[in-house]
Amino acid sequence: MRHAYVYYRVAPAHAVAAAAQADALLRAMAPHCGPPPRRLVRCDDTSTWMEIYEDIADWPAFAAALRAAEAQTGLAALIDGDRHLECFAAP
Repeated sequence: MRHAYVYYRVAPAHAVAAAAQADALLRAMAPHCGPPPRRLVRCDDTSTWMEIYEDIADWPAFAAALRAAEAQTGLAALIDGDRHLECFAAP
């Protein structure tokens, strides 16, 4: 199984609106992974956020659904810079 980690920065002025959009994105992506996805905030820099998606069986379908959900929620307009998607798997 694969696991996806998405990280990005959010300006404090956009944090409330971005949280609502990010949580909508997580709800939309829940059917594409095992346990429910979750959002974390970096301990030493609360403007850096991470979304975690685990146990992804179909990576191409997941990636396509993520792109669609990102566009639908409008989260990109509330973040600083780009979202960075990383894929990890057990060795």
